[in-house]
Amino acid sequence: MQISESLTVLEMIYQKLYIGVLIILALMLFVCLIRAVKGPRVADRLMAVNMMGTIVMVMIAVLALLLKEGFLVDICLIYALVSFLAVNVLAKVYIGVYEENYRKRHKNDNGGYGKGDGGNGNS
Repeated sequence: MQISESLTVLEMIYQKLYIGVLIILALMLFVCLIRAVKGPRVADRLMAVNMMGTIVMVMIAVLALLLKEGFLVDICLIYALVSFLAVNVLAKVYIGVYEENYRKRHKNDNGGYGKGDGGNGNS
């Protein structure tokens, strides 16, 4: 049963479904963006950025189905690798900043001597 030249009824239903899924994913992406900006902690921001990357990957995959373009799946895989590396770099930077602040705090608390520095005679 043909409704138009190139689309059957089932293909039209799939198109509407894909567009609905893309709209829902866009709303979820916006919510994750708000969480990434608002925080309150850096860990929340990192999780939101990671979730945004995952949502964008799903959106690209749905677009590949909607447009019937196989190269978009390759782009999705490349984006997955880039997103993974970006989240790892952000986590490393956060851990480095946290450790630096932790050392500064404990250096001030111990009167300039850290563990094993010889300040308490137990080194």
